[in-house]
Amino acid sequence: MYFLLNILGVLVVMGIVYLCSPNKRNVNWKAILSLLVLELLITWFMLSTKIGAWVINQIASFFTWLISCANEGISFVFPSVMANEQVDFFFSALMPIIFIITFFDILSYFGILTWIIDKVGWLISKVSRLPKLESFFSIQMMFLGNTEALAVLRLQLSAIKDQRLLTFGIMSMSSISGSIIGAYLSMVPATYVFVAIPLNCLNALLIANMLNPVSVSKEEDVVYVPTKEERKDFFSTISNSMLVGVKMVIVIMAMVIGYVALTASINGIFGFFVDGLTIQKIFSVIFSPFAFLLGLSGQDAMYVAQLMGIKLATNEFVALLDLKDKISGLAPHTVAVAVTYLTSFANFSTVGMIYGTFNSILDEEKSHIIGRNVWKLLLSGMAVSLLSAMIVGLFVW
Repeated sequence: MYFLLNILGVLVVMGIVYLCSPNKRNVNWKAILSLLVLELLITWFMLSTKIGAWVINQIASFFTWLISCANEGISFVFPSVMANEQVDFFFSALMPIIFIITFFDILSYFGILTWIIDKVGWLISKVSRLPKLESFFSIQMMFLGNTEALAVLRLQLSAIKDQRLLTFGIMSMSSISGSIIGAYLSMVPATYVFVAIPLNCLNALLIANMLNPVSVSKEEDVVYVPTKEERKDFFSTISNSMLVGVKMVIVIMAMVIGYVALTASINGIFGFFVDGLTIQKIFSVIFSPFAFLLGLSGQDAMYVAQLMGIKLATNEFVALLDLKDKISGLAPHTVAVAVTYLTSFANFSTVGMIYGTFNSILDEEKSHIIGRNVWKLLLSGMAVSLLSAMIVGLFVW
């Protein structure tokens, strides 16, 4: 029964997105079917085969090694803190970002990461039958955050039409950053994090194609690759990466502190009028139908619905911290869908980050395309997270 609910959930989410599409006639159903088949194959391979499990373990080991390297640097500056068994969230999850973002920028500097993204992006475009630039961007989101991925394509974005520009804003809601993965791994199982990342990228393409279908000519279907003249020297590059990492740590820390405090204040106001009423309880009721469509029941469904609300109102870090404390008492299926759903940046603050990025790398007029379509961005973020979780849920019981 719950398996059938899981399948029904995929159809319901896609149906809702289709009904919200302002251009239903141009939806490319062949591309959508191709993406769904590819997602099922990827999920089956990673969760149900020994080779897939080995791949996940190798990737997890790689990021564990990166975190250990980052901890060496943190221990040099804060030896007494890192010597404690209970390390604070700031040191265990945020500080490693400084090294990890530098590491990925070094790969980009020598063209290694760009080559990987370009080749895989080309392959995805062949399978999905969608433009190379959008496919390229979806692969970038596996490694770069929405602001960094948009910045890399800033010259391309300045030249494309507004309607197509909206596609990149919609897809940015489901981004992930390689520098953040280590933080996730410190809280939840690696398996579902690494399965969620490619699924989010493919579902971002799928949902964008439904919400904002755009026809692209061969002349417009190009991918931007930075020239040698645009690159700084190696020392300047890694130094700038470290500074960017510090800024990212401060921004994330500020958002976590601010949104947790804001949620507490809203709960206090609600509690003044209705005893025990919190924003988590309100969202748990709103999202509960979708939690049941994830193949959940009873308390597990209400708890995952609460996590959905926490992610939307605050961010995934706050929700993951809550899940981390309760994960040992949850069923495998519940853990799988919850972790998969939370592995992305889709929340209210993400919309602000995307709008700010468009405003800074493009002109103000082009950034208005985001301001006028906030509802599409939020719908996309939630739909992508739900689809990814539902597909993973089909394979874990």
